[in-house]
Amino acid sequence: MDETGPAGPLPYEGVWRFTAPAVDASVPQARHAVRDLLVRQGVPVSDDVTHALLLIVSELVTNAVRHAAVVSPELAVEVAVGPEWVRVAVEDDHPYRPTALETDHGRTGGRGLLLVREITREAGGACDVAHTASGGKVIWAALPLKYTPRQDLPTG
Repeated sequence: MDETGPAGPLPYEGVWRFTAPAVDASVPQARHAVRDLLVRQGVPVSDDVTHALLLIVSELVTNAVRHAAVVSPELAVEVAVGPEWVRVAVEDDHPYRPTALETDHGRTGGRGLLLVREITREAGGACDVAHTASGGKVIWAALPLKYTPRQDLPTG
């Protein structure tokens, strides 16, 4: 028996996708579905990363409900897990590709993508927005399974 060949995927690795209506009730449902999936699959994700992922899912689904529901009555949530990372993505059919704008301190909302970018950056991950083949968009964030806060090196 040759054990030097490539190992198969770890038991928790995979990609899962579900759809939900673009309504307010889908926000907590998506958050619970992602949490339950991580537990059910036995993903060795730290508590800090789990909390960060669930906040990101809440923000991204809320944005899809608030800003895309008129054009996209349904949204999709995807969770992909690799050996050392987990990626969450929310897709809708609205063609507008948002950007994380500077904070307007006079507004009470509009900071969701800024929050997603900051949480992702702090955890050592990456996030982006991309167009889909159908003309919509997908916003994703990938985080390492183990939370290691990013510490910027001092300059000079």
